[in-house]
Amino acid sequence: MATDLRRRLLAAHATAPSYAEVGATRGGRLPAGYAHLRRRVHLGHGAEVLQRAGRYVLDWGTQLGTGFAVHPSGPARPGATVLLRLSLPGRRWPRLVIPCRVVWTVDEPDRVGFAYGTLPGHPECGEEAFLVSMDADGEVWFEVTAFSRLSAWYARLGRPVALLCQHLAIERYLTVVAAHVSR
Repeated sequence: MATDLRRRLLAAHATAPSYAEVGATRGGRLPAGYAHLRRRVHLGHGAEVLQRAGRYVLDWGTQLGTGFAVHPSGPARPGATVLLRLSLPGRRWPRLVIPCRVVWTVDEPDRVGFAYGTLPGHPECGEEAFLVSMDADGEVWFEVTAFSRLSAWYARLGRPVALLCQHLAIERYLTVVAAHVSR
């Protein structure tokens, strides 16, 4: 498996994002021609909550807490190529290996997070951002912003299931970050 992951990671490094609007989740307006999604959850109050949640997000805690494995491990860094792996519980197969590239990160006193974009071989085409922010009143929020469209044949074939899976993953992302902060 390690050799296969190395081979897949090298192949992913050699590719460009599968969409033109790289970095669009960083601004306020998402590109046309994609499904858009914005969901957020309140995490608490103050800089300590922001830093705790931000470190968790930058260390891929959102994905790891949702059942994905991340290869290679380490904090999200701009330009890093990673493979997200997902297996069905109790099953060796099917196992999805999903190539992504970190397209931006932010680590500021009032905002911490990153976004990754899809690479060829990802079942979707687009970008997803994970941002922890603190507003002027000190309230801390975790927001997931995404624009995407289905790209793999199996995702398009099973469109209702694929869309449901994406929705459930986003809800789970929000839940695991809130749970991490409340511990």
